Amino acid sequence: MEISQSTDSCTPFRTRTSPVLPNCDLVTVPARQGLEAVDILRRGAGDAVGPVLHDDGCDTLGFLVPPGTAAAWDVPGSTCTETNGRGLSLVAPDPEPLVEGSDWLLPPGEADLATDPAVLRAALGEAARLIEAADNRH
Repeated sequence: MEISQSTDSCTPFRTRTSPVLPNCDLVTVPARQGLEAVDILRRGAGDAVGPVLHDDGCDTLGFLVPPGTAAAWDVPGSTCTETNGRGLSLVAPDPEPLVEGSDWLLPPGEADLATDPAVLRAALGEAARLIEAADNRH
């Protein structure tokens, strides 16, 4: 499990801008893998993906997941950060982006409240395999 406490410019959203997130944890992944995972999740049955942030400056995506996910998160290449329940409500009609230079890829209200961690873990694994296969075609 990797929980980032870094203070560099590309730390997970919450650690740079606290308090900004609702009672949830945040899984941060590289944008390429995250975009593949969003596609996989959206092709699945039902509404499997919750709100997703895109941070242009760090080229990452952040998936909102249920609180407590960080305690057991162990997916290589990603971080899961606890938000400790501090933050803004996600029920506003047009919630503001949480970080300067970021925006909602899937805004609250257009998605479930949070992405199921088991479903996200599987989608991130599939996305990593697809990216590896694409990169090794040469």
